[in-house]
Amino acid sequence: MANTPSAKKRAKQAEKRRSHNASLRSMVRTYIKNVVKALDAKDLELAQKAYVLAVPVIDRMADKGIIHKNKAARHKSRLNGHIKDLSQAAAA
Repeated sequence: MANTPSAKKRAKQAEKRRSHNASLRSMVRTYIKNVVKALDAKDLELAQKAYVLAVPVIDRMADKGIIHKNKAARHKSRLNGHIKDLSQAAAA
């Protein structure tokens, strides 16, 4: 347990920041999950709309340091690849 006033303040700030970051991480996961659900339902139009909404959120969280930039790029790339696969399957 923190003893000095400054340590107590830092502990309070750290807990507040941890809670805020957890909320933002959860939001990113929700946007990603919305794209995945549309892909699982084989709904190309809904998947594309969800992807367009998810990309700026993923990028913003990477800029803020909530997730690593490479993780953001990996998610965007994989989701886009799945959408392309679905659109090719629909065209065929």
